[in-house]
Amino acid sequence: MKLTRRQTLLSGAALPFGATLAGQAAADGHTAIAMPTHRDFVLGDFKVTTLLAGSRATENPHEIFGMNVDDATFDEVSAANFISADETQFFFTPTVVNTGAEVILFDTGLNAAGTSSALSAAGYTPDQITHVVLTHMHGDHIGGLTDDSGAETFSNAAYVTGQVEYDAWAQAENDGFETKVRPLADKMSFLGDGDAVRSGITAMAAFGHTPGHMGYMLESGGKQLFLMADTANHYVWSVAYPEWEVRFDQDKAAAAATRKRVMGMAAADRIPLIGYHMPFPGLGFIETRGEGGYHYVPHSYQLM
Repeated sequence: MKLTRRQTLLSGAALPFGATLAGQAAADGHTAIAMPTHRDFVLGDFKVTTLLAGSRATENPHEIFGMNVDDATFDEVSAANFISADETQFFFTPTVVNTGAEVILFDTGLNAAGTSSALSAAGYTPDQITHVVLTHMHGDHIGGLTDDSGAETFSNAAYVTGQVEYDAWAQAENDGFETKVRPLADKMSFLGDGDAVRSGITAMAAFGHTPGHMGYMLESGGKQLFLMADTANHYVWSVAYPEWEVRFDQDKAAAAATRKRVMGMAAADRIPLIGYHMPFPGLGFIETRGEGGYHYVPHSYQLM
């Protein structure tokens, strides 16, 4: 569902999909817009499913993206790509990878309700998740680890995350980390660049957005797909212009270098990417464009 502007300002966060949101939209005099909550893809022997766990509109995107370019440049690029410079739509997209032996969830959304609802629509229940992999510790990725009562959402799962990322947040005195992540530490295993989650799923350092932000390369049947998480947070203002600074990136220079490396790899090797904040269903390809720039090509039917 797309939140109305007034709802977004009041809530400050994406809400679970359902009748409540549709009813509020109708009460505000707006037509509720239905969106799919999952999309399946095939990668060799893997079934890959992206989940739309939430979405929200946000005003003044230039306060978030392209912080090192002037208003005229931001407006010109936006207009050239048929998007508003005054408002953007955020998508929150965990990914399920079903290997046949495991059902692995990458990131957990803003809250348990939104992610569980999307999982159910995709044919899964939370207790079927065998592993939860956290790409990094921002609230929209760890929020679904527990419900409002503090109970584990994925009670049968083992937890996996990057050692560098965990250590950085463990020293940061962050409320979200302390509430959602640290209580699960005894069930967590930690990995570094090049380590395997399971056969065919390899961690790749993508530092900058957060100190230990990780992407994951999927390989099956001779095919590859890269889960880039928050390496790029917008298909134009981050993918096409990787050197544009993003407010959410903790180390902006490192994040820009990571974007250029990942986009260059995807373009050169023709590897599809899933991005946590890309327009749903979150899967696309990268082509080079201009001097040091890239173009995002949304998936159509290549992985059906």
